[in-house]
Amino acid sequence: MSGEGDTPQAIRKLAPGKLVIASHNAGKVREIKALLGPYGIEPVSAADLDLPEPEETGTTFVANAELKALQAADLSGLPALADDSGLCVDALRGDPGIFSARWAGEAKDFGVAMQLVEDRLGAIDEAPRDAHFVCALALAWPDGHVEWFEGRVEGTLVWPPRGENGFGYDPMFLPDGQSLTFGEMAPEAKTPLTHRADAFRQLVAAVL
Repeated sequence: MSGEGDTPQAIRKLAPGKLVIASHNAGKVREIKALLGPYGIEPVSAADLDLPEPEETGTTFVANAELKALQAADLSGLPALADDSGLCVDALRGDPGIFSARWAGEAKDFGVAMQLVEDRLGAIDEAPRDAHFVCALALAWPDGHVEWFEGRVEGTLVWPPRGENGFGYDPMFLPDGQSLTFGEMAPEAKTPLTHRADAFRQLVAAVL
């Protein structure tokens, strides 16, 4: 969905050239670079430009993506793309949701975060294991214009975690219709199935 409303095409197009990826998460940056590769975009990460990470004070994925993209665009003078994403567990009323990274603590230990999800599910009698990943993408320009798009992928949670690939909660997430978790998939197999790819398909159709 575009920040301009429900119109199928965004008002503003993204021209080829440099685009700041407003993330310090190396895994996310790799995925986004791979998705942008065919479109003449030259991605540069916020970390490469020494841009600070803003405090994520929004109450939705979209709000957090917008504030990150707007800050990066303002500080760099370039268009900026930010992602805010997380795992939403049905039995936990959508948690960890926008707090997905925070559940990993200051050390960003997602082994701890996955154990916390499992422990909380274990405290609920016969809890269903349905979950989904959400990704909000916000594309901002230095003048404050923003377009946003939201994607998702449905799945179930497995335990113990499986696989060493991916990042975050990937080793415990089994996407619907698949036999491998995101943590077991090679990047080229995982990327097209992700919530991020779903949001990117919408972005590409609208602004590229």
